Amino acid sequence: MSFIDILKKRRSIYALGRNISNEEEVIKTIKEAVKHSPTAFNAQTHRAKILLGAAQDKFWGELVPTALTSTMKEQGADDAAIAATMTKLAGFKAAYGTVLFYEDESVTNKLKADFPLFADNFDGWSEQSTGIASANTWSALTELGLGGNLQHYNPVIDELVAKEFNIPDGYKLRGQLVFGSIEDSARDKAFLGDEILTEVIK
Repeated sequence: MSFIDILKKRRSIYALGRNISNEEEVIKTIKEAVKHSPTAFNAQTHRAKILLGAAQDKFWGELVPTALTSTMKEQGADDAAIAATMTKLAGFKAAYGTVLFYEDESVTNKLKADFPLFADNFDGWSEQSTGIASANTWSALTELGLGGNLQHYNPVIDELVAKEFNIPDGYKLRGQLVFGSIEDSARDKAFLGDEILTEVIK
């Protein structure tokens, strides 16, 4: 399968399960994808935490529901909306694992001090690096035949998650890549035309 084929196959899949027998290969693949994702100045500002087993259950079964329920009630959400959200979270919990993607702001802040000429750019470059690492990891898992979807419940969940999993100060949560065995196909996807997405200029 070519790289372009992998990109085409990588889709947001929400019906995920735990029918995985090669956990060591999955972990190795995630580590390699994160390690070899490029960063500005080779700063390597992205960090990943892989949640499996009890940690996966705790995250989607307790931490995220607790944080979201509290926030939704504060914002005036009704019981039906909260129930629908809990059903969605249960689907994520059913997956095999989740990769939490962070940015290490201590590294970014040091770069700002060391290279003041580019100080205004380092936050954006760090964000791009995390996005690249997320996409690379997702694509690498796709090559293994796994499915995934990328969630963004930060910053609502940040405090509870940091406390539960001893996340260092200065780590900024940016996304949650849910992954597992594919239990149902992806939904249809529409694309804008190439003439809109990509322009060739000579």
